Amino acid sequence: MISGELIQRFIKETELFEEKIRAFEAGEIDRKTFKGISGRFGCYAQREKGYMLRLRFPGGRISKEHLTFLGEKTREYPLRLMKITTCQTIQVHNLSASQTVSLMREALCQGIITIGGGGDNPRNVMASPLSGADRREAFDVLPYAEAVSDYLLDRMTELHLPRKLKVAFSNTEENLTHANMRDLGFIANADGTFSVYCAGGLGPNPKMGVLVEDHGRPEDVSLYVSAMLRLFTRYGDYKVRAKSRSRYLQDTLGEEGVKKEYLRCLAEVKKEEMPRPVYCSRPICKTGDSEIEGSRIFPQKQPGLYGVSYHPIGGCLTQKNIMVLCEVLKNIPDAEVRLSPDGTMYLLHLTAKEVPRILEATEGGGENLFETSTSCIGVPICQQGLGCSQWLLARCIERIQKENFSDGVLPRIHISGCPSGCGAHQAASLGFMGCRKKVQKETVPAFRVFINGQAQEPGSRIGREAGCLAEEVIPEFLAELGKTIQKSHKSFEEWLPENNETFLELVKKFQELP
Repeated sequence: MISGELIQRFIKETELFEEKIRAFEAGEIDRKTFKGISGRFGCYAQREKGYMLRLRFPGGRISKEHLTFLGEKTREYPLRLMKITTCQTIQVHNLSASQTVSLMREALCQGIITIGGGGDNPRNVMASPLSGADRREAFDVLPYAEAVSDYLLDRMTELHLPRKLKVAFSNTEENLTHANMRDLGFIANADGTFSVYCAGGLGPNPKMGVLVEDHGRPEDVSLYVSAMLRLFTRYGDYKVRAKSRSRYLQDTLGEEGVKKEYLRCLAEVKKEEMPRPVYCSRPICKTGDSEIEGSRIFPQKQPGLYGVSYHPIGGCLTQKNIMVLCEVLKNIPDAEVRLSPDGTMYLLHLTAKEVPRILEATEGGGENLFETSTSCIGVPICQQGLGCSQWLLARCIERIQKENFSDGVLPRIHISGCPSGCGAHQAASLGFMGCRKKVQKETVPAFRVFINGQAQEPGSRIGREAGCLAEEVIPEFLAELGKTIQKSHKSFEEWLPENNETFLELVKKFQELP
């Protein structure tokens, strides 16, 4: 739990942000200068108009109190578009300058941090969204993620990193947080320890993380983080921004060099620091006495309790979504919300009798694997965006709904609007990355196609590029791909390894279309 003193320090910092956003509005500083300042506060100016503010939720956990706060602000402002991100934050979009400042300060007063949500800072600490509730988990990793989040926030004002730092925890082999593809990642082992990875990352020059510890002590998580901070600041590139992420250390030091230097930093830290305390999650004492089944319902490891999954299309939440959830959850004891990196929202700690109300409140989301696809916000909102990610996903879903494909024939696709990879396209079995290409001497919006990425362990790997398709042909490409796979009576995951050449031929066919 971060201290009131730190909250007040962050609130004091917002005075600088308010000064600079007013200067930007008045045209006194340019967009690039403002971005260099605003990122630290979790804010970016949108491409066309308005601002985005990123709210951090460590481990993706949203308490009922924080959800109530969001509900109140949704009514007050109103907040019409909120996006679940692949770092388990919520981006609030289309704010005015004054709304951005007010929401930032009001969120801080509620313990919801925006500081460090952008720029060269440690980002929201991630954890498997079902930590503490998952029947398959090695152990609950959420307390460790929350302890690391507090540790990094405490050190935020003193840090001067070469670039952003992403830390993730995974509780199962499913590895939804891509922990071994992050700057620092912890994967829970059955023996109660962590496998620790560092200097990985998606985006340009993607790298799998380097395994630096097979059986790390969970109580030492803050020491592992401190060692990573030392490694990154000691060897990171402060001059060439394009090479400033920690994964480039593998190019300069080599994998063995990264491991050697990380362990050297860890030994130093252990001599100088005490581990940050880790507090166990509050036990869930409620029980249920009946059973229920359904496509979006799953049993928790707590006897008699259930969770419900809800995937708003593209991970985009509306004002109505938040208001309805607040109203329904306020009378359900111990209920809480978890955000998944793929844009899914999980509602946990429900009895069978409470589940129907939640199902009714979360109607209208993805109903099959393909409809639960992941997408960044993209053009026309994102400054960096090259592709209209949300538009493309909506058109693809609309086209595929006209077919009668079995669930799984098409996978959950991941769409990133630019090489930054905010849609985690390189960790997906089928991903798309926004770009531009020439078609008949005209430059048009396009997406590079990536295949065969996988987060799940064992076998995690980064996908490879398979071609480049004009944006407008992708829905029909997916429809034809689905028809081909449907004939085999297999899922995409089963079909692809044996039909790689067929897939590449299909990409080539649509790549050559005028």
